[in-house]
Amino acid sequence: IGYLQWHFKTRGNAQPSEPVLKNYKNIENRDAILAWDREELVCDAAGKPMTRWDGHTMKAHPVTGRAVPDEQAREEMVRYVRPCPAAWPAADFIVGNPPFQGGKDLRDVLGDGYAKALWKAHPEMPGSADLVMYWWGMAADRVRRGKAGRFGLITTNSLPQTFNRRVVERHLGDARAPLSLAFAIPDHPWVDEAGSANVRIAMTVGIAGAQEGKLQRVVDPMLKPGQGGDRLLQPETGKIAANLRLGADLTSVGPLMANEWLCSPGVKLHGAGFIVTPEQAAFLGLGTRPGLEDHILDYRNGRDLTARPRGVKVIDLFGLEPRDIQARFPEVYQWILERVKPERDGRAERSSTADAKEYARKWWLFGKPRSELRPALEGLERYIATVETAKHRLFMFLDARTRPDNMLVALASEDAAVLGVLSSRIHVVWAIAAGGRLGFGNDPRYNKTRCFDPFPFPAWSDEVKARVGDLAERLDAHRKRQQGQNPGLTMTGMYNVLEKLKTGEALTAKERADHERGLVSVLLDIHRELDAAVAGAYGWPADLSDEEVLARLVALNHERRAEEAAGTVRWLRPDYQIPKAGLAKPKGSQAEMDVGVAAGAAGKTPWPANLPDQVQAVRRLLAAGRPVDADLAGSAFKRAKRARVEEVLQTLAAMGQARPLGGGRYAR
Repeated sequence: IGYLQWHFKTRGNAQPSEPVLKNYKNIENRDAILAWDREELVCDAAGKPMTRWDGHTMKAHPVTGRAVPDEQAREEMVRYVRPCPAAWPAADFIVGNPPFQGGKDLRDVLGDGYAKALWKAHPEMPGSADLVMYWWGMAADRVRRGKAGRFGLITTNSLPQTFNRRVVERHLGDARAPLSLAFAIPDHPWVDEAGSANVRIAMTVGIAGAQEGKLQRVVDPMLKPGQGGDRLLQPETGKIAANLRLGADLTSVGPLMANEWLCSPGVKLHGAGFIVTPEQAAFLGLGTRPGLEDHILDYRNGRDLTARPRGVKVIDLFGLEPRDIQARFPEVYQWILERVKPERDGRAERSSTADAKEYARKWWLFGKPRSELRPALEGLERYIATVETAKHRLFMFLDARTRPDNMLVALASEDAAVLGVLSSRIHVVWAIAAGGRLGFGNDPRYNKTRCFDPFPFPAWSDEVKARVGDLAERLDAHRKRQQGQNPGLTMTGMYNVLEKLKTGEALTAKERADHERGLVSVLLDIHRELDAAVAGAYGWPADLSDEEVLARLVALNHERRAEEAAGTVRWLRPDYQIPKAGLAKPKGSQAEMDVGVAAGAAGKTPWPANLPDQVQAVRRLLAAGRPVDADLAGSAFKRAKRARVEEVLQTLAAMGQARPLGGGRYAR
């Protein structure tokens, strides 16, 4: 079609020659990223082909009527023999729009056999990377090795997200043969003929060497058909980082021990049968069976926070065994047996992952019960929560007995000053830049690893901290009071109005009503006071540009990491974190974020004498989840020599038990 359009545009009504397109044999219909010798059926010990649930056929449960996997719908399991990366033909330029398939769904969509073969053929790829990144990595490798001049690919706008960004970082950070991004648009709507932006995309062009590039950002977030041109794109020039940004390099920051063990996503159910209404909870014995109040709790997800709460509860049986549940709460046992177990069994048969098998084995528990978050919440009356992906980056207190959904990020702190910093412009600017955007609405995403773990809180006086805390209490109370007095008023509605007040845009009739019901001008005043107080806590002017805020926070992160490597940690919640770190509590009083704790020789573990014990010691250090280099790892031990620690890190990497991040840094 494209050829015919070009022909008639340039040749008028002259008929094209036959055949219209000559067969140059340069179009190949095959797999672009994976090759293999042959496919084999997976057979059991008796030689019979093994089958599994086909992954989509459902049937009605005979008791509940709910859709559950149909165990009679089977498909044969396939193994790919000797998989390897697919060979690409010689080309000067590589251009493509590869499939948009999320990494977490590869196994379900492409099949267990294909996913395993793909991961085996590409061991350098993170297991959770999107499918499109296999094209990106292979194209980048060819350009870096001089086998192609440059490449240009369309990908999802999740390219700057953690697992996808690791692919980009590996190529941009290679010291001997670096790749550079000559052009990038980090976030662009993909518009259909009706003018609807169905997905968001990123565009990248890669070239060999260390060079600057042109970064363009969409000014109008929702393009219309026929619109385009420079007025919709804002160009900038400079060194483009792996997160598709110029200026402060947010990819250079690392996690801070000061923030360890406090932040976690909420629970992941892996079974809608855990959710019950208040009426169903009463039927199951809530209020009549002693002890059940500890296992049927209020439940909140993202929409509960941004819109209005659904008022549902969740059955949380963490810490119990089936025999205990059957004896103490028989109605609950039967409810979960009929509404969760069939789904878990079907998924386990479909997937060979260890997670799926474990979910089926422990069918009465949440898939991800967040055992690390639970002790952090013990003894608290409230904690801080934010919605992982939402239009407005908002933080609020939730009652400690409320279970957060996986789409919430929970912070185990009841300190209003911490809420104040998180709610300030300084942190919101950081969170949006570091976390990126996701989803059809192109909403900011709060990624614990990128947004919270490296974020440096201020080192403040008691007086300043009290001022920030007071403003945060007023902020939280104002929003909850107005919502309580005005059914139908939502957080999203209030903050839609607040953003228009900031820019001076006219309000619609509905927005004027939300403004009055939410007293949004008062809300804006509280935010402005809070922003000024938090900026003062850092010792910074309140009118810094976004880029200046990011540059200062990156520099402060580097400063804090150097402090921590030297043994001083500015703990966010010292009473909880210091024992978790295996250190002795400091004598005397200590403000929660004011005085660091020196990990001196008395608090360090002796460096083991033999290699096996040294490997075990460094492996345990990596298990804490924070990247380390030889200096940082060595600082955790007495008399550890840097060269020896580096050798152990390299050994773990060679064994596949540590992941090199570049720059001498490693992670589990």
